[in-house]
Amino acid sequence: MNIQTNLSQWLMDNQATIVSIALTLLVVIIVIHFGERLIHRAVARTIRASKHQSRNEELKREKTVSQIILRMLKILIWPFAIMSIAAQLGVEVAPLIAGAGIVGLAIGFGAQTLVKDMIAGLFIVLENQYGVGDVVDLDGTSGTVEEITLRKTRLRDAAGVVHHVPNGNIMRASNMSSEFSGINLNVGVAYDTDIAKLTEVINKVGQQLAKDSKWEDRIIEAPHFVRVDNFGAFTVDVRIMGKVTPLSQWDVTGELRQRLIHAFDKAGIDMPISPLLPQQEPPRKRTN
Repeated sequence: MNIQTNLSQWLMDNQATIVSIALTLLVVIIVIHFGERLIHRAVARTIRASKHQSRNEELKREKTVSQIILRMLKILIWPFAIMSIAAQLGVEVAPLIAGAGIVGLAIGFGAQTLVKDMIAGLFIVLENQYGVGDVVDLDGTSGTVEEITLRKTRLRDAAGVVHHVPNGNIMRASNMSSEFSGINLNVGVAYDTDIAKLTEVINKVGQQLAKDSKWEDRIIEAPHFVRVDNFGAFTVDVRIMGKVTPLSQWDVTGELRQRLIHAFDKAGIDMPISPLLPQQEPPRKRTN
C-alpha cells in the first residue's frame, strides 16, 4: 500500500517531468517513423535508377539497404534519448557520458577492423557491386557468391571450397556476371590461311549458333571475327568476341569451339600444333 501511495505521490509531484519524458519518446518515435519512410523512398529511388536488375532483385536490395540504414539511425538516436530522459529524472549524465566515451574509445580501438568491414559491406550492397549468385573475383579469390553480410562475403569456388572474405580486405572486386558476359576467344591458324575466308567462316558459325533454338536465348551478340591479334611462332592468332547472358559464357564458348573445329576442317583451314620437344632418354642406372 505504501508503494502505491509513494508512486502516486511521485507522479503528482513530477507531472512536468513525466510530460517531458513522454514528449521525448514521442519525438524519437516520430523521427524513426518518418526517417524510415524517407530512407525507404531514397533507397528505392537510387536502386531503381540502375534499371539493370529484375523487380525481385530490386525489392530484396531495397529491403536490405533500408534495414541497415534504419538500424544505424536507431543506434544514433536512442543513446541520446536515454541520456535526455536520465537527465530529466535527475541523474547525473556527465559521468555516464564520460564512461561511455571511454568504453566507446576502447571498443573503437579493438573493433577498427570490424567497423571497416561493415562500412565496406554497406557500400558493396548500396552500389550493387555484386550479389548472391554472381561469379566474382575478389583480389584473386574466385567463386560464386553464396552470401553477403555487412562483415564478409562467402564464395564457393569450382572445386566446392568455401571462402570467407572480409569485406574490408577487398581492394578489387571483379564481377563476371553483371548485366552481360563476354566471349573472348583466341584461335591460332596457319600462316597461309586466307584471312577473308577465315573471317567469313567464323562469322557464319557465330550467326548459326546465335540462331540455334538451343542457344539463341543465351546469346546477345553473335560471336564474330574481330582482328588478327598476334603473330605466333607457328600460328596467326585471331580474336573472336561476342556477348552472352551472365554466366553462360563458358557453355557458349565450349559449343563455339566445337563448331569452329568442324567448320575449319570442312573449309580446309589448318590449325597447326606446335612441334613437341624431343623426349629425353630416361637416366641410365648407375652400375657399380
